[in-house]
Amino acid sequence: YSNRTIPLYLEMKGNAAHVVCFPGLYGNDGLLPARWQLRYSGKALWEQLLSSPTLLWLAPRLGLDTQTAMELLCLLGAALSLAATVLESLRDSLVFLFLWIIYLSMYQVGQVFLYFQWDSLLLETGFLCVLIAPVTSLRGWRAGREHDSVTFWLVRWLLFRLMFASGVVKLTSRCPTWWGLTALTYHYETQCIPTPLAWFAHQLPVWWHKLSVVATFAIEIAAPFLFLSPLRRLRLGAFYMQVLLQVLIILSGNYNFFNLLTLTMCLSLLDDEHIYFWLRKKYTPNPNQGSSLWWAGFVVEIAVWALIGFGTVTWFDLQINWDEGTVSSRTVFTFHQFNQFLKTVTFPSVWLGALSLTWELVSAIGLFSVLSWCVSSVSSGGFGILLCVCIYMCVCVCSVGVRVWKGSSRGFWVHRYQLVNSYGLFRRMTGVGGRPEVVIEGSMDKVTWTEIEFMYKPGNLSAPPSVITPHQPRLDWQMWFAALGTHAHSPWFTSLMYRLLQGKTDVIELIQSDVSQYPFHQQPPMYLRAHRYKYWSYPQRWWRRVYIEEFYPTVYLGDTFLESMLSQHGLKDKSLPRHVSEAAVPQVVKWVRSQVRGVSAPLLLWSLLFCSVTLCLLRGLQLEITLKTKPTAAKAEPKHTATPHHPDAKEANSNDKYGLGQRQEEGREEEEEEQQEEEVDAQEDERRGEDEESEREENDVRDEVEEEEDGEEEEGSVD
Repeated sequence: YSNRTIPLYLEMKGNAAHVVCFPGLYGNDGLLPARWQLRYSGKALWEQLLSSPTLLWLAPRLGLDTQTAMELLCLLGAALSLAATVLESLRDSLVFLFLWIIYLSMYQVGQVFLYFQWDSLLLETGFLCVLIAPVTSLRGWRAGREHDSVTFWLVRWLLFRLMFASGVVKLTSRCPTWWGLTALTYHYETQCIPTPLAWFAHQLPVWWHKLSVVATFAIEIAAPFLFLSPLRRLRLGAFYMQVLLQVLIILSGNYNFFNLLTLTMCLSLLDDEHIYFWLRKKYTPNPNQGSSLWWAGFVVEIAVWALIGFGTVTWFDLQINWDEGTVSSRTVFTFHQFNQFLKTVTFPSVWLGALSLTWELVSAIGLFSVLSWCVSSVSSGGFGILLCVCIYMCVCVCSVGVRVWKGSSRGFWVHRYQLVNSYGLFRRMTGVGGRPEVVIEGSMDKVTWTEIEFMYKPGNLSAPPSVITPHQPRLDWQMWFAALGTHAHSPWFTSLMYRLLQGKTDVIELIQSDVSQYPFHQQPPMYLRAHRYKYWSYPQRWWRRVYIEEFYPTVYLGDTFLESMLSQHGLKDKSLPRHVSEAAVPQVVKWVRSQVRGVSAPLLLWSLLFCSVTLCLLRGLQLEITLKTKPTAAKAEPKHTATPHHPDAKEANSNDKYGLGQRQEEGREEEEEEQQEEEVDAQEDERRGEDEESEREENDVRDEVEEEEDGEEEEGSVD
């Protein structure tokens, strides 16, 4: 349930947040209008979809402009995700496919504001959900409500790639803070949007920060190999290690939906027995799961944990100082030694993944069925299925290899459909000499300047950090990246200055959702400029800062420098936007836009989350009450047992060759049980009606007798 519902909520979150921020980012008056990315060159629709797979190509054929089409797609995605989160019948493979197409359509025109690793991760995870979820909406498909362990293994493999690559790039980048184990002494104050807890974490002693870096390496480099282990206790240990890391990141930083999505993928490490343990329900183990060699597995588990602990202590020279109550640590291996380690383990990890997948196949349908399926596949020309699995794993490991050895930020195997991507988070620690921040100032007379404060990123020295998870303010994040270089490296910044001078409301709402809090909400500023500061966490208050340099010169509408920068980066409107139609669909989208205008994105997202959770709880309580109050049904008639001559039995026997007969038989038994329950309920209703009718007749006879007796008593009294 969690692995289908949480991705739906994340899709809902992404689409709902885009409804709020897309007009300012990609609207006709936004920073980077999306219509600039769609060049209508007269090609056929199919050729346009191949060159850039996005549903926005259909906008002109529907009489919509690009901005209205984007908002419509976001609304459809948010509504469908919310409905599927509440209704189990909508958690279907086709629903996930439609949501994946919607987010991919946004990604194709998202430009720099949507080119984050977690956007690619959400697309890849969404495509895996298409493979995992059942296809119950098509007639004739008999799919169970539970996903099989074979396709679910793909999520575990994606989690391995994500965590292992994120761990090794920290060392392959040769960043001195990671090698010196001092990265976290800077991380909490220099990350993009810290939380209030990050300020307190920054005050911890240095030895604790270094020990935390060692734990991070152990969780991200060593623990991922346990994801592929056939021993459940090793997977459970790795699961709780990952949960600890992700929860601490959520508490100390605003990294939108990335950590929630990672936690969702971590659920692939669990099994039914552990889920039943969480729910405090009795679990009936499969008799085939027992093994007389359980003690051998236990010995292997102890050896693995001992090896990880010994390696961590040895490679990082951990020593306890009992007198001072501290733990000292340092890196004792060299870059060359670590690079040799990667060359030794990276490609064998593909074979480890192949063995893990084979184990899942054998555990799911049995060794004989696997061999029979392979032989029949080869003989029938279905060898391509096996080949596709091998190619997928090779592509995945190549993406890991490129990330590990070359450290490319985009990766070599990033496909236009985002089916397989390379990952590597927090490769280098920035802001070692202080946190750089760009502060924009506006003026009406070029004498008195007023700072333009953003909602989420640090600016005001006395303002505490915000908690906005799972929302990602795209503009605030790009302001953090812009501060690391010059304005020439961030062409969109020139567009931001230009739109603020024009007083575009959609762009202003990216800075302050409540426009009245914007200092120039009544009249746009005549002049704008930007300065770069260095920020540090301050014990007495939240921040202190020092002026560094000018980031963007003073500009105004018609300024020569501003016009030249707009022309240089191609930010001037080359064509007028399409006229907004007066049809029903554009008007509905416009009305929805007016209803959410002024509402902050975090408030909107948490409101949707609260509503979906409340509806799910109410449905659960209703189901529980129904089960408790339902009268005990009479014994149902004996179930129909398919004989060898029955056509159902023949179908089941043929499917059993591939290990699929049991699932179809279970689905058939469930349908028969539901039909029997309906028949029992109908019989009870009929019996209840007959009892009520007989009781009514008895009451009528009793009333007639009482009336006759009363009449005789009245005649006697008269006499």
